[in-house]
Amino acid sequence: QVRLVESGGGLVQAGGTLRLSCAARGMITSVFNPADWGWYRQAPGQQRELVASLTSRGNTVYSDSVKGRFSISRDSRRKAVYLEMNNLKPEDTAVYYCNKVSNTLDWGQGTQVTVSS
Repeated sequence: QVRLVESGGGLVQAGGTLRLSCAARGMITSVFNPADWGWYRQAPGQQRELVASLTSRGNTVYSDSVKGRFSISRDSRRKAVYLEMNNLKPEDTAVYYCNKVSNTLDWGQGTQVTVSS
């Protein structure tokens, strides 16, 4: 059974940097590689939103709120997806999750990112 495990969150001051990691445990490479992957976030009282996505061909799409500050990448050998977050703002505070962009898997526990002003 596939399990998504996110890590790397924490408390950081505005302007700081974090790198999130997501491991797709139990997923075989032939399933991981063709999938488009994304990072989502959910702030308190708000719906989960997709903030960054990466296709199997390497194309990226970012929401306007994070464009120019966040960078998504993947490691097919490790079956992992990463999110580099720079120049963090208080409004980036949320629980961050990774998942496929379509045909989503069961959600992991997420990783909390808190940005103080």
